Amino acid sequence: MTITVNGVEITEAMVQAELPNHEQTPSPRDAAVQQLVLHQLLLAKARASGFDNANEGEAIGALLDKELQFAPVDEAACEAYYNAHPEYFRQGDSAAANHILFKAEGGDELAKSLTRAKAEGVLAEVQANPGRFADLAREHSSCPSSQQGGALGQFGRGQMVPEFEQAVFGTDAGNITPNLVETQFGYHIIQVTERSEGGQISLEDVKPRLQQYLNEMAARQAMHDYLNTLVQAADIKGYNMPA
Repeated sequence: MTITVNGVEITEAMVQAELPNHEQTPSPRDAAVQQLVLHQLLLAKARASGFDNANEGEAIGALLDKELQFAPVDEAACEAYYNAHPEYFRQGDSAAANHILFKAEGGDELAKSLTRAKAEGVLAEVQANPGRFADLAREHSSCPSSQQGGALGQFGRGQMVPEFEQAVFGTDAGNITPNLVETQFGYHIIQVTERSEGGQISLEDVKPRLQQYLNEMAARQAMHDYLNTLVQAADIKGYNMPA
């Protein structure tokens, strides 16, 4: 069935040309048709309002700059949102660590015993001289992080395998785990470099990002309401626009 917007046809060729822009959506064809309908409504409104630029995008942009009005979110609104949604502003425990990984090659008990013996020797060496941790990681570790002296960066709970996580969060920052830590990947010597307890993030720490987010939400809502007004007033045939 032919789709028309206030008498202007949305052709199948136009839909096919628009489809590639919506391939990641659940229903690409619907998304393409809706985009074309809204574009036509905005373009017609822009021209009727005197924004008859040769460039359609510039005409629509000028229209929206004039028509879309919303009050910027102030600090009081940020504080009200923060207080109403405290669960959004919590962070979990985090840590940063270096490690030296020894993989047991072959998988048999002898290979495993030999790997463990080598790891125990390096553990003794690094405990005696922690300043050599990075050098020993570069020399012995089977992990790609060896190139960075064993540094794994910062991570939170749930991001590492359980045995590794338990060892890290059970060790104070600045210390090396007293024993080898065995995981599915092999034997680890772990040096914990940072530990941070989780908790509530203060309003002051999140206020700039929160204000930006709330302003973006207000702008989206204003756009949604404006487009809905255009759709409700339009004569659209051949396609049912969602609310």
